[in-house]
Amino acid sequence: QAGLRGVQRGTPVFTTIADPAAARPADLVQRQFTAAAPNRLWVADITYVRTWAGFCYTAFVTDVCTRRIVGWAVAASMRTEDLPLQAFNHAV
Repeated sequence: QAGLRGVQRGTPVFTTIADPAAARPADLVQRQFTAAAPNRLWVADITYVRTWAGFCYTAFVTDVCTRRIVGWAVAASMRTEDLPLQAFNHAV
C-alpha cells in the first residue's frame, strides 16, 4: 500500500576462497563452546559489511560464558593474520 518493497540481491559475492590443501589449526575446545566462569574461554569471529565505499571488515573477541564482546577491531581490508590479533589486543 505504501509502495515499499524489499531489495532483492543478485548473485552472491564471494570475498574469499578457501584452500582445501591448507593446514587447519587444531580444534582446542573440541567444539564445546561452554565456560563455567568469565574469562575462561574466548572465541573470535570475522565478519564483513558492504558499504557504499566497499567492504568494512570487523573482528570480534567474545567471552563464551557472558557472551559479551571483550575486544574488537575494524579495518578497510581483511588481512586475516592482523585483524583478529588487533581485536585480541583490544580485549587484553
